[in-house]
Amino acid sequence: MYYLYHIPGKKIGVTRDLNTRVTLIQGYKENEYEVLEQSDDIDYISDREIELQKSYGYKVDRKLYKNLFNKMEINPTEQTSTFPVPVNKLKGRLMDNIGLQWRTYHGQFEITEQTIPWIMANVKTSMYNEDRSYIYNKAYYEAFIAEPAVDKQGNVFDDIRDWAHSKGIYASGSSGVQYLKLIEEAGELAEALLKKDKAEIQDAIGDMVVVLTSIAKFEDMFIEDCIKSAYDVIAKRTGKMVNGTFVKDEN
Repeated sequence: MYYLYHIPGKKIGVTRDLNTRVTLIQGYKENEYEVLEQSDDIDYISDREIELQKSYGYKVDRKLYKNLFNKMEINPTEQTSTFPVPVNKLKGRLMDNIGLQWRTYHGQFEITEQTIPWIMANVKTSMYNEDRSYIYNKAYYEAFIAEPAVDKQGNVFDDIRDWAHSKGIYASGSSGVQYLKLIEEAGELAEALLKKDKAEIQDAIGDMVVVLTSIAKFEDMFIEDCIKSAYDVIAKRTGKMVNGTFVKDEN
């Protein structure tokens, strides 16, 4: 069912979900808007929207609602999936297209009630066209499709050590060289945090864990033991938050 709603003095629009589009997204309570008409005929409701926008003197949409709905054409590349709308209008369009699927190099993606919050938290404005927005395919894949790393064959740290061995890192490297690499990765993490780039933040954290795994190996240790040892200590600590940092009690 399509609803033709009116926010007095503001606009006339169409939606299939009044609560999400008008109340949650636009912030208007039920007593602050009215439903002028409703229909399951998208052609009728689209034409009627334009007709009433003109008669009420509101800004007239450049495209019919049915064209917006039918043309949610997501453009996937190897790296990204691009939406044909700006970030500030994306959530409503996603809600209107729940169930829409598209194929990427990382598998089939879908717009669902579960993926919409993630998309909105990670979407970026296109640098080429501010009326378009995009997400990173790899990040979506890791969030909704990939199995958790620790659930894959064996121990992910074993996989990291096997990889480092195959690349000759243990044969010709050193913990000192790996420490310099860790500082480099920490710098990339700092840059990603400043940019609030979730995909790059994830990559930088992962790279730092890989480097730390190799440093432990060079020192004849296992990173798993280092993590367990640290946790055993902090689990017993007491303290309080001060200016966003946990400060342990002095014994």
